[in-house]
Amino acid sequence: MPRQELKEETPVAVQPVEELLTVEFIPRDPDKTTKIGSKMKKDVRELVINCLRKNKDIFTWTPQDLEGIDPGVITHHLNLDPTIRPIKQKKRHFGPDQDKIIQGEVNKLLTAGHIREIQFPEWLSNVVLVPKPGGKWRMCIDFRDLNKACPKDY
Repeated sequence: MPRQELKEETPVAVQPVEELLTVEFIPRDPDKTTKIGSKMKKDVRELVINCLRKNKDIFTWTPQDLEGIDPGVITHHLNLDPTIRPIKQKKRHFGPDQDKIIQGEVNKLLTAGHIREIQFPEWLSNVVLVPKPGGKWRMCIDFRDLNKACPKDY
């Protein structure tokens, strides 16, 4: 099998083709929203919004909403370049408030069965807390070093 060359790519800024409107599934609940295009005719937009709200029970908002779903449906296996050595990241330190947020999010994912604890991983990626517009925090994973070791799928 020929080896692929890994190249550093310049990130491309992607912009929406039109302004997006935020739709609340439940009125005055900013945590349960989606976005739709703003260029729809008013009657079509109302039909789309009504359809979304009528079917709001099929959307998931928390990891617990996904309980019972076979992980095989959402599991992805990475194609790693074996010539790239793992990079051990420095442990990031957070304040007590942020530690509580991270522990809460991790516990939710553990309880729902979406993550599991592993010992001595080859690849380790740190968590990053990103502020959300409502003042809450979103827990993300910093995969930059791991991404460098993954050949592009295209």
